[in-house]
Amino acid sequence: MTEHQSTSEFDPSIVPVVELNDGNTIPQLGYGVFKVPPEDTEALVAEALKVGYRHIDTAAIYGNEEGVGAAIAKSDVPREELFITTKLWNDRHEDVEAALQESLDKLGLDYVDLYLIHWPSTSTGNFKAAWKGLEQAKEQGLAKSIGVANFTVKNLEDLEMVSKIRPAVNQIELHPYFARWKEIDAGRVHGTKVESWGPLGQNKTDLLENEDILAAAEAHSKTPAQIVLRWHLQNNVIVFPKTATPSRMRENFDIFDFELTDAEMLAINDLDLGEEGRVGSDPDEFS
Repeated sequence: MTEHQSTSEFDPSIVPVVELNDGNTIPQLGYGVFKVPPEDTEALVAEALKVGYRHIDTAAIYGNEEGVGAAIAKSDVPREELFITTKLWNDRHEDVEAALQESLDKLGLDYVDLYLIHWPSTSTGNFKAAWKGLEQAKEQGLAKSIGVANFTVKNLEDLEMVSKIRPAVNQIELHPYFARWKEIDAGRVHGTKVESWGPLGQNKTDLLENEDILAAAEAHSKTPAQIVLRWHLQNNVIVFPKTATPSRMRENFDIFDFELTDAEMLAINDLDLGEEGRVGSDPDEFS
């Protein structure tokens, strides 16, 4: 083993896998690199792989695909055990082939496991044309699965009218203050799994100080963040918290040795504020 190769502190197989509508599977817990500085990405992804994460979520606009690729290249984890996601940015909706190849080159990969339209960008983009490009990428084996991010229920319905392949996932802002029950229900209808970004509220709320979450944390001898991540898992949502702190990586992974009770789940479900709980951009306004 070289100095760059990693061994796992946690058993990666304890992470549940979710079957997608195309027959592929995705680890339900992953590591996200949103806002991770490019110069720090390689070291942090290498650390995540060492902890036991096998699902890594990046995007072209993050500017850190090369760091993700460098960590993968230096890791001893076989490629087939990894699940790598990247995303198409809003100004490339009609240039999918070139945009994906640029991402693959930066990642140093022949394919990604999941390629997403990052935003519907309805005022400036053309997500229907972009989806045709993603379908071609899947047919060519450049993306094992394809999906969308930040799509509203209407966006999903509009896409279904022109698509041959249904999105495997819809990656959306989701946390207890913004639980997205309509989108989860729509995902069931469309056969599309829901992924959560900002699962802890992006430190823009008092979520981790909420009395119901604190009570569950005390009952299970866990941290509030672990309670919230466990809530995601038990709601069958795919989740990939971002952190630049190795100790938090371990904390976020250590959520498979307990279960929230039905009463605890209902109490956290009741924290939903609807649109008032949103801390990120509204897809209908973001382009």
